[in-house]
Amino acid sequence: MRRFFAVAVGLTLLAGCEPEAAPLSPEDATAVRQIGLAYAAAVLAGDADAVVALYAADAVEMPPNSPTRAGLAAIRGGYEGEMEVAQAFTVTSAEVDGRGDLAYDRGTWSWTGIVEGMTEPVTETGKYVAIAREQEDDSWLWQAVIWNSDTPLPGQE
Repeated sequence: MRRFFAVAVGLTLLAGCEPEAAPLSPEDATAVRQIGLAYAAAVLAGDADAVVALYAADAVEMPPNSPTRAGLAAIRGGYEGEMEVAQAFTVTSAEVDGRGDLAYDRGTWSWTGIVEGMTEPVTETGKYVAIAREQEDDSWLWQAVIWNSDTPLPGQE
């Protein structure tokens, strides 16, 4: 029993000695914020390829009222089937933080465009959380993204 206790204490002490990952540098925080800005520009351009280029190969995207999209092919397919004509789209980062090669970006978005079947533009606002991972070439790509709308579903007003 003493031997088990000694091994358990030793492993606990070793686990506590792992170095903490470095905080996100200002340059890395800027790079993570830039992903959202590039995303907005790609959506405004209706460019699904440019959107997909912002995601890691094994990324997941969790859009509202839809199944999770896992991998670049599924993410691309979602955008090819959903890209309405956007007249305005902004992404505003409220907070970026992280450690080592992992960061998150939390913020808001606003989209204005004409949805199929409507003649007048509509504006929708919402919020998002995007997790980014630093790549081997020191660039940052989205690993997981989730967003939703501030607009209540019908009947929930």
